[in-house]
Amino acid sequence: STLQLWLTFAPVADKTAGYFHISLEMVNWLSVVYLLISIPFGLVATWVLDSVGLRCAVILSSWLNGTGSIIRMFSVLKFLSLGSQNYWYLFIGQCLCALAQPLIIFSPTKLAALWFPDHQRATANMIASMSNPLGIFIANMLSPALVPEGKHIPLMLGFYAIPAVTACVLATVGIHEKAPPTPPSASATNSTSQPFFTGLKMLLRNKSYIILAVCFGGGIGMFTCFSALLEQILCEKGYSNEFAGLNGALFTVCGLVGAFLLGMYVDRTRKFIESTKICFCLSALASIMFAVVSSPLH
Repeated sequence: STLQLWLTFAPVADKTAGYFHISLEMVNWLSVVYLLISIPFGLVATWVLDSVGLRCAVILSSWLNGTGSIIRMFSVLKFLSLGSQNYWYLFIGQCLCALAQPLIIFSPTKLAALWFPDHQRATANMIASMSNPLGIFIANMLSPALVPEGKHIPLMLGFYAIPAVTACVLATVGIHEKAPPTPPSASATNSTSQPFFTGLKMLLRNKSYIILAVCFGGGIGMFTCFSALLEQILCEKGYSNEFAGLNGALFTVCGLVGAFLLGMYVDRTRKFIESTKICFCLSALASIMFAVVSSPLH
């Protein structure tokens, strides 16, 4: 639900700009604000998960997500007569949803460690983490289908609010414990993790980790850029919103298939470094090809 709300407007940026009478740059900020907020709040989310617990983190994120989706609806309610202020209700709603994103993204690892035995953790983490690209896939396919014209923007906002509010209710009512009464494994009983700030200092002094973080951040940045701006790039060339959304969905699906196959390969060969270098080289080559094909000369 969080990832759906993040990319709600990206596949229909032109329709959104026309409906709210704003520029495409202001529409882009509805997606970029997620990244801007996740940088400082990502540290807070890590502390909340470690110190307050998984239950409170999930309930807090669900309330932020549900409240943000409802506030977004205020921007399209005609009886409020917001006029030029409607965009800011949309933006504030996006900011609240953005606060929920780090809590959601960081939760699967904690969930797997606390609630599952050692031999099930990788599977549990994979299934929970798959919900993130699934949300991106749904947003790329659903937004163009719901908004053939700008007047359908309210329908889209209402449709996306349903799963967010439902998740808020389910999390509040259904989650009662921050950890199982009986630990599923010995490692879940005896945690060996460092205190938050001690672990943070150790990571910042680890050269290999810094290099890996920069490379991973570059990959995420490229993925985010394509996800948020693909519609604007393709529609300028005369393609439809549906085609742009399909390309965004294929972008996600191919990534999932590639991750699955590559995961099996490195599990068997243990060639993590070689595989990482090859993947980054292929990503750079694909980006260059996309830039050449999308240039004005073509």
